[in-house]
Amino acid sequence: MATIEAVPNFSEGRNEETVKAITDAAAAVSGVKVLDVQSDGDHNRMVLTLAGDLEPVMDGVMAASKVAIEKIDLRNHQGEHKRMGAVDVAPFVPVSGIKKKELKKAINEFGERFANEFNVPVYMYYDSAKQPDRVKLPDIREGEFEKFAEKIKLPEWKPDFGPDTVHESAGCTAVGIRPFLIAFNVNLKTTDVDIAKKVAKAVRGSSGGYATVQGAGFMLDDLGLAQVSMNILDYKKTAIYRVLETIKSEADRYGVEIDGCELVGMAPMDAFLQCAEFYMKMNGKLEGQMIEKKIWET
Repeated sequence: MATIEAVPNFSEGRNEETVKAITDAAAAVSGVKVLDVQSDGDHNRMVLTLAGDLEPVMDGVMAASKVAIEKIDLRNHQGEHKRMGAVDVAPFVPVSGIKKKELKKAINEFGERFANEFNVPVYMYYDSAKQPDRVKLPDIREGEFEKFAEKIKLPEWKPDFGPDTVHESAGCTAVGIRPFLIAFNVNLKTTDVDIAKKVAKAVRGSSGGYATVQGAGFMLDDLGLAQVSMNILDYKKTAIYRVLETIKSEADRYGVEIDGCELVGMAPMDAFLQCAEFYMKMNGKLEGQMIEKKIWET
C-alpha cells in the first residue's frame, strides 16, 4: 500500500468554526488520518497534515477544499502570509510504496479534477510543474490574490487547468508533488519588523542566503514580537541548526536575541536529530539509537 502525506494550506487562521469545519471534512473521509492541524491568527492561515493511501488522501483534500472555498472569501481576507487562494497550495509528499512516475500522473489528474470541480485556476508546481518558471511557489504566487486578475491574462501565466479568470472569492490554487518541507519560524525579541526582514534576507536563497530556504520577516502583533518565517525545502542540504545559528548571528548585529522557535505542521524526526547532534556535540549519529524508531521499524 502506498503512503502519501498531503499538507494543504488554507487562507483562514482566525475563524475557529471554519478551521474546524475544514478539518472535520477531511477527517470524515474513510482511510484518511489527520496527523496535525495548526492555525495562526497573525498569518491568517491554517495548515492541515493528512496521511494515508493515495486515493483517500486526495479525496480528503478535495473534501476539505470544498468547505474552504464555500467559507473563505479572499476579498475580505488580511494576514501576514502571502496567498493567492482560499486553498492556497495543495502539496503531496510520497512517503512509501509508490513510484514517482505513478504519483506524478495521479497528482496531475488531481489538479485537473480540482480545477473542474471548483472552477478554480490551478497551477502545477515543484516536481509537478509543466513549465520551468512554475517550479517555485513564490514565483507563481507573486502579486497575490489582489493582482492575479491582471497577471492571469498574461500568456505566460495561463493556468495549467481550469478557467483563465480568477475565482472571485477563492482565487487560484497551486498543486504539486514536493519533498518534505519544514515550516520553521524564529521569533525575535524586538518589535522592529525591519530587523526581522533584514535577517530573513540574510538566510533566504533568493537574496543570497541558503539555496533551499525561503524566508520573510513579519510582525506578530498578539505576541509583540517580530518573526523570521521560513520554509526549509531540503533539510538534508541545509540543516535547521545551521539556519538557526545564522539567524542568531545576524540578529546579534542589531542587538537582538531569539525569543523562541516554532514548528508549523509536521517534520521528519531526522531533521531534529541533526540539531541534537550539533548542539550536544555528539560523536556519532543518533538515528540508530532511538528506541522508538527501532520499535516502529520492527
